[in-house]
Amino acid sequence: MPVSGFAEFVWIWDRMLGLSLPAHHRAMADWLEECWQAGRHELLLMAFRNSGKSTLVGLFCAWLLYRDANLRILVLAADLDLAKKMVRNVKRIIERHPLLGTLVPGGQADWGTERFTVKRDGVLRDPSMQAVGIGGNMTGSRADVVICDDVEVPKNSDTGHKRAELREKLSEIAYVLSPGGTQLYVGTPHSFYSIYADEIRPETGEAAPFLDGFSRFCLPIVNKHGAPNWPERFDAAAIDDIRARTPARKFQSQMMLEMVAPTAGILDPAKLKFYDASRVVEQANGRLRLRIGDRNMVASACHFDPSFGSAKGDGAVVACMYICDQGEYWLHDLAWLRTFPPASDSHGTHGAHDTSIQGRGAVNEVTARTDEASQLCAQVAEFMASHHLPSIRVETNGIGRFLPNILRRELKSLGWAASVLEHHESTAKATRIEDAFGAVLGAGLLHLHRALDKTPFLREMREWHPDGKDHDDGLDAVAGCILSEPVRLPRVDMPLKRADWRANGGAFMAENGFNP
Repeated sequence: MPVSGFAEFVWIWDRMLGLSLPAHHRAMADWLEECWQAGRHELLLMAFRNSGKSTLVGLFCAWLLYRDANLRILVLAADLDLAKKMVRNVKRIIERHPLLGTLVPGGQADWGTERFTVKRDGVLRDPSMQAVGIGGNMTGSRADVVICDDVEVPKNSDTGHKRAELREKLSEIAYVLSPGGTQLYVGTPHSFYSIYADEIRPETGEAAPFLDGFSRFCLPIVNKHGAPNWPERFDAAAIDDIRARTPARKFQSQMMLEMVAPTAGILDPAKLKFYDASRVVEQANGRLRLRIGDRNMVASACHFDPSFGSAKGDGAVVACMYICDQGEYWLHDLAWLRTFPPASDSHGTHGAHDTSIQGRGAVNEVTARTDEASQLCAQVAEFMASHHLPSIRVETNGIGRFLPNILRRELKSLGWAASVLEHHESTAKATRIEDAFGAVLGAGLLHLHRALDKTPFLREMREWHPDGKDHDDGLDAVAGCILSEPVRLPRVDMPLKRADWRANGGAFMAENGFNP
């Protein structure tokens, strides 16, 4: 007959080794048994580094085989060696635990370090326990329990592409798991976009967290009151020592289980000032005034970084930024533009296409033109008009050299008077981004509209590195806005011939008092 519970099973093992059962191990054991008995089949166990979580999960696997020798358990880890480590540990437990002697097979049985089969009644093709690396081949395997032990590590979670690959590989578990089978994830987070996150990251476009609906057990090194969760090994002094020797973000990630990258990126979104206020354009005393909240805007910057990208790849980006009367920068909108092949009906007329623009205030539908350049410029022109932008800087490197005149044509067709400034960029992109963001972020001068957290911009900030190859189109467009010099006209309060929201804008005539 099985012992009364998993915690007792662990206690017997610890006693045999001359150890006591730590309180946090007892808590984890009780939770695992409770979930198993209640039929909860999707589980996540997060505990701080060196807490013994993998050892305890190994004991859990041995306990499950003790209860039902016909179970098939698959251990999946970031690499095969790590998965084999757990399999070896469970094999050793079965060989030595006082209650498991009847499970050890005799003769030429399957009893290796990568896979083993206990003595069982069922005639099954798959072993009792098997190790597989996340990049290995699971095709054809079947399991009743899948243990995902540290499947997320820095090398497979530091870029968006790698995280997408990891999620795709983990989705294959559905083809391995038997009906009613159990998944147990064990690990610590290594990214703000961790698979273990319990909140949606809007900028990723996900509809739900990756492990949505999983039962969770989370054990940081200290509890919510600041007391150690394993005082016998990690008392307050030991924790302070770890904190002093460990980079702050790594400590928060690996010891406090917070969803941050262990290594800080160069561009930290925490230094941004978020705002929700709408842009207000009002007319008074013959002039227009543009404000955000209680701040008056005196200048604007708009940068267009053109590119003919696909719907799944890089694309052209246009950024809208205002500068207030206190010299601070307000990034109000970003739009990722897409182009599509022109479509025509039987009479040769062109139909409308969804441009898939991402960004607050961006155009949702633009009539497809005969060429991609016209499509881009039509979207940019409407973007400018919608944000009351009096000028735009167009990067003329590459395809950009052909666009300024097309953009002027599109602005004219809309009836929006604005200047188009041509700019040839000779500075390396990484240098531009570092130079632009370094000062304004460090001084706390960059404001960001809250709606932009649904665009790729924040993800680009978190993951950007000068030597990296991740997408940085939004960063480049915003850098162009920051580095451009807004035209500041004479500070004379005179009636304007043309309404302009910029406090210093407009033209005026002055009489001089000089006699020739």
